[in-house]
Amino acid sequence: MQKKPNILFILSDDHGVWANGCYGNHEIITPNIDNLAERGTRFENFFCVSPVCSPARASILTGRIPPQHGIHDYLCDGNGYENQESIEFLEGQRGYTDFLNEHGYQCALSGKWHMGDSFRPQKGFSFWYCHQKGGGPYYGAPMVRDGKAVTEERYITDVITDEALRFLDIRDKSRPFYLSVHYTAPHSPWIDNHPEEYVKLYEDCAFETCPQGEPHPWALTDIMPGYTNPRENLKGYFAAVTAMDYNIGRLIKRLEDEGILEDTLIIFTGDNGMNCGHHGIWGKGNGTFPMNMYDYSVKVPFIISHPGVLPEGKVCDELFSAYDIMPTLLDYLGIENPEADKLPGRSFLPLLKGETIDEKPVMVFDEYGPVRMIRTKEYKYIHRYVYGPNEFYDLKTDPNEDNNLIDHPEYQDIIGEMKRKMDTWFNKYVDPEIDGAREPVMGGGQKNLAGLRGPMYDVYRENKYV
Repeated sequence: MQKKPNILFILSDDHGVWANGCYGNHEIITPNIDNLAERGTRFENFFCVSPVCSPARASILTGRIPPQHGIHDYLCDGNGYENQESIEFLEGQRGYTDFLNEHGYQCALSGKWHMGDSFRPQKGFSFWYCHQKGGGPYYGAPMVRDGKAVTEERYITDVITDEALRFLDIRDKSRPFYLSVHYTAPHSPWIDNHPEEYVKLYEDCAFETCPQGEPHPWALTDIMPGYTNPRENLKGYFAAVTAMDYNIGRLIKRLEDEGILEDTLIIFTGDNGMNCGHHGIWGKGNGTFPMNMYDYSVKVPFIISHPGVLPEGKVCDELFSAYDIMPTLLDYLGIENPEADKLPGRSFLPLLKGETIDEKPVMVFDEYGPVRMIRTKEYKYIHRYVYGPNEFYDLKTDPNEDNNLIDHPEYQDIIGEMKRKMDTWFNKYVDPEIDGAREPVMGGGQKNLAGLRGPMYDVYRENKYV
């Protein structure tokens, strides 16, 4: 590629891979996401790095795993919201947008940040329209525009898109752009928070794709609203996805109208997965205690498209993780990262071009504080370092992860080998000063810097978990 492509990076929030038409959901309405998949490559086995927003997003941006970047839970403090302290959690760590900015890109953010110090542009961004914290109402959302706190009375999914379009209006057209559009959709709340025109689309939906059973034994039924009124919450969740899809269509149409669609690499993915009744859970990794690593929590949509440059209509079933995004993107742009050998990810660019990859990744790893996972196409092993219990699933015979075989004698050799590989892999990359594997991460939020840079955590401790 002689000309530097523009980049549109679209990130959804708590968006299960199952909640897209192109991934086989016959009930949800996502024509623009589906069309994007038809124009590019859709990944069947793409995983977040941690099944909760802040660490997952930090891993996308930096290519580091949580015990390298130090964000182990969602940030319940440090964002500068209201009377909170502003903490730059990723200070001194280079994100791929730093590299892009240094190579001439004009970098813009519209939407959710949730990696600390929300009022100040970081990581090479010059355009900064940002959510003050991590989530909240869709009407009356707390945002940051031009460095000032504002309350958006309009539907925030529309406003995030409007601000992205505003950036395209005012950008320096002599430079390539990188535009991150980070929707808060379809994160809760779901009832009375979405335009009726979208909610009505699901009035008669059977929601066969979200079976509601008995709550999981670990489910936090007193926290998530889906347990008490599942149907109305499902209508809201599906409406949030469809409203986001409509706005994604607005972005793509703008690229088409300006004649720059074929000059733009488009990536669509989610920060983490989501259960909407699946496994008896509403929520993601911290929808239960102990935190869970079910595929519904850790699997995310990932679609990449560059019309006229990359092949169209492809489906990839190889295993990749969000820590592979940074090396792939920099490889695509021909930008060298001098610290690449210290990062766990690898570029899958050859695969996008229709070429083969030597030594294809055969496993992925996830982490949420003291919970670590190793997954292959055949098996999944989950180890909980502090409080247990451990889990093992044979995905060939049990793809829904219903039967924990951790004590089954037939699998002990496989379990031992997977545990060894998991420990070896994490030991290669972990910074012991900010490792969360033996810290009391309970899914209730992180308030301060990890390790020796500050108090490890003040965790929101519910009495029943102490």
